[in-house]
Amino acid sequence: MTIGGHLEELYGLPAFTFPGPGETPRELPEPDAVAWRITADSYDAEEQWTEAFARFCSAVDTTRVRALAVGAWEDAYDRGPGDIIEALVTARDRLPGLRSLFLGDMHSEECEISWINQTDVTPLLSAYPALEEFGVRGGQGLRFPALRHDALRTLIVETGGLPVEVVRGIGASELPALENLDLWLGTSWYGADSEAADLEPVLSGARLPRLRYLALRNSEIQDEIAAAVASAPVVARLEVLDLSMGTLGDDGAAALLGGQPLTHLRKLDLHHNYLSEPLLRRLRETLGSAGVELDLDRDDADWDEDDDGTVHRYVAVGE
Repeated sequence: MTIGGHLEELYGLPAFTFPGPGETPRELPEPDAVAWRITADSYDAEEQWTEAFARFCSAVDTTRVRALAVGAWEDAYDRGPGDIIEALVTARDRLPGLRSLFLGDMHSEECEISWINQTDVTPLLSAYPALEEFGVRGGQGLRFPALRHDALRTLIVETGGLPVEVVRGIGASELPALENLDLWLGTSWYGADSEAADLEPVLSGARLPRLRYLALRNSEIQDEIAAAVASAPVVARLEVLDLSMGTLGDDGAAALLGGQPLTHLRKLDLHHNYLSEPLLRRLRETLGSAGVELDLDRDDADWDEDDDGTVHRYVAVGE
């Protein structure tokens, strides 16, 4: 599976793409009524992203803008968004109401997720201390050194392979307001090199006192993660646990069922799994009957088998 489209909403607002340089001018929506998507072309761009952003700042009352998605930038498969981050940091006084920011809203035809070049994204969080939502797509070159942010409620990192230093940086960050954490850990083919032990600072919950939704998904070590989650202190206060999109098998599911009670959860999402019918039945009997909403869909789980009988499982989003 690849990323098939752009974000449809951000911060509860419908996404709206700011017109390109060659598009027929049209009436723009109210600045605070939409999540603005600003984009250039990944290939043969007629306009640089920073030039599109300058046009946006001239055409829109940016003091009323609430949500902003950075779409494709020129040659995203070959260069990171350093100039874009610099432009957004410079414009912080022009965007006093910005509460949600997503960096890298590209679909696969613009740039495959594993090809997107990133960089240190934390200057954006430092520049916008009132930001409540932050998301980034693409793990190549991504950096996230530990920081403190007192307002951030949602952090999303979507990758086909998340570097361990990013996992550790997020785990070491002080995020007292964070309620939703969503990490796509990916596969070693595309740069994932973390182990379940690297998630311990997140799973302890010590720096995340308000966490209610935890997604550790799209991982080739999903069984190991499930086993670590089974005894993790943070789970007791979660409402939603998401271990979907990875290579979860019977060992991981059995570890979850044999660990701490999960009947307090509102939802357990395990879709795109490799579970046998007996384990699926146990999950339904143990958790579904207790009122936990379960997503156990495995229709899109892809696998193949070598001549020697070795079975290969695949994460939902790699390249």
